[in-house]
Amino acid sequence: MEYLTLIKELEELATQLGIKIRYEKGNFEGGYCILKEQKILVVNKKLFDNRKTSVLAQGIAEIGIDDVFVKPIVRQYIEDENVRIAKEKNK
Repeated sequence: MEYLTLIKELEELATQLGIKIRYEKGNFEGGYCILKEQKILVVNKKLFDNRKTSVLAQGIAEIGIDDVFVKPIVRQYIEDENVRIAKEKNK
């Protein structure tokens, strides 16, 4: 699946989970937060598409996808990203 298509899939999933996505400029990659009781996923709009998908996947994984239907290819991407990030942190 191409990254732009994956970004759209992840954005739709985030909307389904009640998460607002904001693309902002700055010296950060992004992440999930709660601001005034609203779930927000902030993504640096200057990132390459592969990094945007990673940030979106990590943020969505923080909330959890166990109770919602997720297309198998999207679910696999989210799970693979979590494994990859965990391995990087353990180095």
